[in-house]
Amino acid sequence: MPKLNEIRDNEGARDKFKRIGRGIGSGKGKTGGRGVKGQKARTGVRLNGFEGGQLPIYRRLPKRGFVNPFRKEYAVLNIGALDKAIEEGRLPAGQPIDEAALKEAGVVKTSSKLAGVRLLAKGEIKRAVTLTVTGASAAAVAAIEAAGGSVTVTAPAEAAAEG
Repeated sequence: MPKLNEIRDNEGARDKFKRIGRGIGSGKGKTGGRGVKGQKARTGVRLNGFEGGQLPIYRRLPKRGFVNPFRKEYAVLNIGALDKAIEEGRLPAGQPIDEAALKEAGVVKTSSKLAGVRLLAKGEIKRAVTLTVTGASAAAVAAIEAAGGSVTVTAPAEAAAEG
């Protein structure tokens, strides 16, 4: 068993640091591997997208598609995750559950960018729950009602169906 002061890296595990700018004999002298003079030879210069005066590719190519600035994004809650949280005791089984309770239990991560919580039908639920959320898919509502529970959707129907 080697002593702590005898421990070494395996042979060839680390390359020797190349000292640049230390004379022509080093192989990395004069310009220090940076090519020739100019702005790019200096430190701290990053010209992302600059192509030496040629029109950059991001300006040569056409813009495509459409990004809706008013799109609403929702925190996703699957019924399987809801059932698991109730089973683990993080959510009350017999009482109504709203978005604040879901956030407090750590079931959904909400932020100011998100428009609320949207219930989706992934997984299965075995118990009756009373749920209030911003949006819900038709399949998720049907699954919860089949288990004997109820879902209240607070957002308008067309807005909740988008996300």
